[in-house]
This record gives sequence, C-alpha cells and structure tokens, in this order.
Amino acid sequence: MQTRKKGNAQGIDVSRYQGNIDWKAVKAEGISFAFIKASQGQRYVDPTFITNAKGVRAAGILLGAYHFVDAINVEAARAEARHFAEVLKQVGGGTALDLPPVMDYENNPGNLSKTLISAVALAFLLELERLTGRKPIIYTGNAFATNFNASLGGYKLWIARYSDTRVPSDTVTWKRWDIWQYSDSGKVAGIKGNVDMNEFDGTTDELRRRFGAAMPVQETESVTSGTFRVNGKEAGKVLLYGSKTYVPLRSLANALGLSYRWDNTRKEAYLNGTKLQTVQLVEDTTYVQLKPIAEAYGGIVSWDSKNKIASLKTKGEK
Repeated sequence: MQTRKKGNAQGIDVSRYQGNIDWKAVKAEGISFAFIKASQGQRYVDPTFITNAKGVRAAGILLGAYHFVDAINVEAARAEARHFAEVLKQVGGGTALDLPPVMDYENNPGNLSKTLISAVALAFLLELERLTGRKPIIYTGNAFATNFNASLGGYKLWIARYSDTRVPSDTVTWKRWDIWQYSDSGKVAGIKGNVDMNEFDGTTDELRRRFGAAMPVQETESVTSGTFRVNGKEAGKVLLYGSKTYVPLRSLANALGLSYRWDNTRKEAYLNGTKLQTVQLVEDTTYVQLKPIAEAYGGIVSWDSKNKIASLKTKGEK
C-alpha cells in the first residue's frame, strides 16, 4: 500500500481508556479528526462517548465514531449494528457525524472461517447503512484484513499497522488505505498517557470533501467574492472556492421556492428537508453550491467571469 506523505491530515482515536481529554489542547496540537468509541457488542456503551463527542465538536475537530464487533454470526452482527445506530442517536444520529460511522472488526473470537468473517462484516455494514443513511468505514488490522473478501472492497479502509517506515501490506481486497493507524503509543497534549495516532491519505480539506463534512471558510483556499443575481435582480453575494460557486442558502431557496433550515447545533443545512453535504459558514451566513442545486430544480446558471457575477434564471422565467 502507499506511504504516508507530508500534508496529510492527522487524527486520533480514543475510548474510556484515555480518561478526561482536553480537546482544545488536542486541536492546538494539529489534530484535525478524531474517532471516538461508541459501543461494543449488543449492549455495551462507552461511558465517555457523549462527553468526548461534545468536546470534539466544541474544539472544531472532525467527529467520527466506531463500534467494536464481537459478533460470531450474521444475526448477531445485525443486532450489533442496531445497537450502534441507537447509541449514535444520542449525538444526533449517523448523519450528524462529520465522518462516516466505523465498523471495528479486528479479531475472531468465534474461530470463524474467512467466508463467515466476511459475511458477518457485510451483514453489519449493510444494516448500519440502512439505519443511519451513511456508508460505513471498515477498521481492521493489517493481518486481519486478509480475512475480508472482495464483497467488501467498496468500503473505505482504515487500517492499523504500527510502524514509522513499513507501510501496510496489500491484500486481495485492498491495495490502498484511506486512513492509517500508524501508532498505538502516541503522545498528544490534552491526553494523559498513550493514544492511537492516525493519518488520512490527503489534506484536511480533502478529508472534508471525501466525507461531506462542512468546511469552514478559514480552512479553504483561493476564496474570492462576487455578485449573485436571480432573474436579473441582485440577490446577495457569491463566494468562489476554487472552481466552486457558493451563494446564500436563504437566497437560493427563496429563488427556487423551496423550504430551508439551518441547524446551528449540528452545523447542518437542509433544503426541502434534505441535508446538504457541503456548506460554507461565513459571518453567520450559510452558503451552498449554486450549480448542482439550481440545475436539480430546473434552473439555469451562468457566470460572468469579468464582472464576477453568478446569474440564476429560474424555471419558467424568460
């Protein structure tokens, strides 16, 4: 598999074993994402789950959660997925996470065959996606990953191999990692003792885009502004993030005759009841991508690069 590279986003994963965590200090260390343990088996809930979720969000760190699988048959796997989904509801559900929920499957207490291990994993993953609306990530060790067959190759891989120099080995199912847990003895300000260290294969912005997390304006590049017009009339400001054009959610919703809502607690935007995956928060205003939304509702978008004017002609307007 590929090596780590400079500029990759850095993260940690924690459970009750890390005790009380100063998440602001963690953020100041350059940690941009964190996976926290939520549950295990069919009953267990990590006692620090809620506290850690609140701390991660307050510090501005991307939040993910994982469940440790104990199941030894597909029925138990589905039951564990239901338990995980219920626990996630305590923090707003799977869609409220910045990162997809994670299946942590790394040992074989039932001495299952490789075929059954894959069947258990797939049963858990499919049930969890059905319940949460998000496609999960698979976490496992490099050696255990050889148990998973090609039916699981469409899932993103978070793999553990503790080494500064040796990359994870290729498997039949995966040739690349998305997240690499490269150490179980890291030291990070705000945490007493050791903590697992992780690296995403890309920058923090790429991590956000990969999994649909909201991207604060201060972390984006090449931001310029212009004017947004609807049917020839000025309707607000347009923001350009590289090649993407963003306009105020309220202005776009009103122009298209759609309902909208901003959930400030969860930092989520909704249009006609549907959660939008990518938003920009600028001076308490929610900005969303113009073109894909407008065209989905029959609008026509044009761009005047000289004057920096994004124009929307709504359906029925001449």
